[in-house]
Amino acid sequence: MTSPTSRRTLLGALLAGGALAAAPSLPRTAPRPAPDHPHHPPHPAHPATRSTRTLYLGTYTSTSPGGTGIGVAAYDPAAGTITDRTVVTGVENPSYLALHPSGGTLYAVDEQQNGGVTAVALADDGTFRVLGTQSTGGAGPCHLSVHPGGRWLFSANYTSGSVAVHSLAEDGSVGERTDLVAHSSPAPGPGQDGPHAHQIVTAPDGDHILAVDLGNDTVYTYRLDETDGTLEQVSYAALRPGAGPRHLTFHPDGRHAYLACELDNTAVVCGYDPATGVLTPGDPQSTGTGSGTSYPAQFLVTADGRFAYLANRGHNSITRYAIEDGGAALTLIDTVPVGGDFPRHTAFSPDGTLLLAANQKSGTVTTFRVDTSSGALTPAGTPFAAPAAVCVLPV
Repeated sequence: MTSPTSRRTLLGALLAGGALAAAPSLPRTAPRPAPDHPHHPPHPAHPATRSTRTLYLGTYTSTSPGGTGIGVAAYDPAAGTITDRTVVTGVENPSYLALHPSGGTLYAVDEQQNGGVTAVALADDGTFRVLGTQSTGGAGPCHLSVHPGGRWLFSANYTSGSVAVHSLAEDGSVGERTDLVAHSSPAPGPGQDGPHAHQIVTAPDGDHILAVDLGNDTVYTYRLDETDGTLEQVSYAALRPGAGPRHLTFHPDGRHAYLACELDNTAVVCGYDPATGVLTPGDPQSTGTGSGTSYPAQFLVTADGRFAYLANRGHNSITRYAIEDGGAALTLIDTVPVGGDFPRHTAFSPDGTLLLAANQKSGTVTTFRVDTSSGALTPAGTPFAAPAAVCVLPV
C-alpha cells in the first residue's frame, strides 16, 4: 500500500467478501519432515534435484493482474533462482502467510471485508488441503502470526483497527475466535479516520504480544492468557503523531526492536523490557531514501544481530544498517535497488544466506545473496514472475 488512504481505496476493490470453498488436494513436490526449531522449521529439498527448497507466496486474487491463490514455488539456495510449482486455490486474497511451529500447517489471512484466517494442511503424502476458515471479526486482516507454543493464532484487522485470537486444534485447523480487541485509544493520528492494526507478534520472551497500529501511531503490549486465549493490555507506546508505525522486528537479544514507520519515512530503534513488556521508542532516523515519503515496509535482522535491512516501497530499495551498541543503535550503510516495484515484504531463507523480496506492483520476487561478514546484498538469479505478490515465505 502507499498510504492509509490508498490502502482503503485498494481494499474497496479487494474486499468483496463471500464464503471460501475448500480446495481439492493439490500435488506438492516435497514431503514434510519434523522440524528441529520452532521458529524456523526445516523443509525438505525438491526430490528431483535435492538442491531446492519450497517458497510460499501470498498474493492478491481480486486485482488485475492478480494471483490465483497461495503460490508454491521452489528456490535454489545456492543459485538464488526460483521456479514455479503450483497454486493452492480456494483462498481469497491470501496477502500474508505464516507457518505453524510444527511445519505441518500454513496459515493465510483472507484480506476481505468479512475478514478471515484459513489453515492449509501440508500433508506428508505431498498434497495440500484447505482445512477451513474462521472469521477474524473484522475487515481487511493484513497480518497474522502463530504463538510459539502452537496453540493460538493472532491476526490484525487493518480496516477495523482490531486484533483477534483464535485457538488452534492439534491437526492445525483454526478453532473458534477466543478474543477480539479493538484499538479505541489513544485517538487516531492526523489524517486518519480511525485505528488501523497492521501487525501482531509474540515478543521473544513469549509472555507478551505486541500489536502495531498505524492509524493510532501506537504499539500495544498485551499479555496472553494461555488458558482461555484472551488478551490483557499491559502497556502501550505512543509514537509521534503521523509516524504511521507499520512493522516491528526484534533484535536477537530480545531487548531491542526496530520499527518501520510508513508515513513519515523513518526508522525507530526501541528499547524493550521483557519483564514488563514495555516498549520505549527512540528518536526517528533516516531510511537513506532522501526527501519525501518512501513508505518503509518492514525490517529484517540477521540471526547474529549485526545487520538490519529495511524495505522501502516508494524508493524501491533495501536500506542496510549496521547494528551497534548491543542492539541499541542503527548506523545507515547504504541503500540497494530492489530490482522490482514496491517491495511489500521481505524474508530471509532459513540459513540466512538469501534475502527475498515480494514486489507487489511489478509482480515479481527478487533474490539477493547476503554476505555474512559485511551484510552486503548482491542480486542472485533473475526476477521471478508472481502477479500481485505481497508476501514471501521461504522454508
